[in-house]
Amino acid sequence: MTDRTRRPTIAVIGAGFSGSLVALHLLAAGPAAPRILLVERARGFGKGVAYSTQHGAHLLNVRAGNMSAFPDQPGHFLDWLRGRNETADPAGFVARATYGQYLQDMLSQAATRSDAVGRLVLVADDAVGLMPAAAGGFLVTTDVGRTYEVDGAVLAVGNFPPDPPPGVDKALLDTFRFQSDPWAPGALSRIGEKDGVLLLGTSLTMVDVALSLADQGHVGPILALSRRGLLPRRHGPAGHPATPQAAPVITPSLSASLRAVRAAVRAAMAEGRSWHGVIDSLRAATGPYWHALPVEARSRFLRHLRPWWDVHRHRLAPPVDERLRTMMAQGRLRVIAGKLERLRAGEIGELSLRLRRRGQRAAEELTVQHAVNCVGPGGDIAGTRDPLLRGLLDAGLVRPDPLRLGLDTDRDARLKNAEGQVVPGLYAMGPIMRGTLWEITAVPDIRVQAQKLAHSILAAT
Repeated sequence: MTDRTRRPTIAVIGAGFSGSLVALHLLAAGPAAPRILLVERARGFGKGVAYSTQHGAHLLNVRAGNMSAFPDQPGHFLDWLRGRNETADPAGFVARATYGQYLQDMLSQAATRSDAVGRLVLVADDAVGLMPAAAGGFLVTTDVGRTYEVDGAVLAVGNFPPDPPPGVDKALLDTFRFQSDPWAPGALSRIGEKDGVLLLGTSLTMVDVALSLADQGHVGPILALSRRGLLPRRHGPAGHPATPQAAPVITPSLSASLRAVRAAVRAAMAEGRSWHGVIDSLRAATGPYWHALPVEARSRFLRHLRPWWDVHRHRLAPPVDERLRTMMAQGRLRVIAGKLERLRAGEIGELSLRLRRRGQRAAEELTVQHAVNCVGPGGDIAGTRDPLLRGLLDAGLVRPDPLRLGLDTDRDARLKNAEGQVVPGLYAMGPIMRGTLWEITAVPDIRVQAQKLAHSILAAT
């Protein structure tokens, strides 16, 4: 069955934050804007994985004052909170579930406006195919077999599932003892109250999982393991004079840029300011800087500097940091810097792991009852089993970016095919553009790119 319409139609595949923002900006163009098919496999539109959590302990990692969905309306989220008679502290950290409600509310309001009636179609299904149409444009096929003819499409599929960590026995990957995706429904439900748990990775995902376990009554030992054992840093205190006069000068030389940033941090702290403002001052320059770096320099950044950048750039809300430190002080959570050499099934009901601490020669043998993959989102789609992405790859319509962080695009979010040429009418948005823009996972970054993409689509239709 094929849907046809005279008005230009844009399919936005994925209705998490990235896709929903693109749809909202397209709708804001008024009656002349295209018809929008917003396709989402999950049960709710607008939330995505990040804001679907119902754990009250999962707070936003950005202060509420910087969480407006619209770059030209900085107080929008705070006004929405006030309209619900909720605390609207610009320096506070709101529950992610609340932010998910905000996004759903924005979609609902946009869809029911008089000038938007019939222009936003919510398709509660999984897009499993996207191919060029003989007459131009594309055909989007959903899991139930419905086909939509569209003039353009935006892939806003969010983060890829985590890659399997090295050292994990493949036989464990499909068992309940090893959770490959911590965000899958019921991922932690079979972990017993006193079970020992290994968390592979020490990033923000690990923090979420540790707090989720605590909230479900888990009191057993938790071991978090990563190569460097680095934890996300804490946000500075509210009202702290964080912003420096100017951002440090960064050049194509990674070493020189690192020295400049470190010097700026030392200068800021000598003046009674914090390092947070130095890192924040780089936000506007990060995208252009990353894009200008040769691929080899980007690769060196990923190997040597990325872990340090991530823990300083993507921080913890103070209440979250306090809970994490309390769990560590109580001995409920241990963080180890080291390498996982082996994880496999042990005695009945146990997993056997061998690790080597950083700087040590001797390996340690330990046992746990469960392990959870907390290494963070994957990036290399070459081996994906997702039918939509698999079909696009096999058809040569898309390709991985050179560093396998996502899909290859130009800076205008236009996807590149297997030959490196832009595919007219085919776009990407959100974390799958990490290889092109690097910083495209947080709301302040995505909202700007979503607005730019919407303007580009409107200009082309």
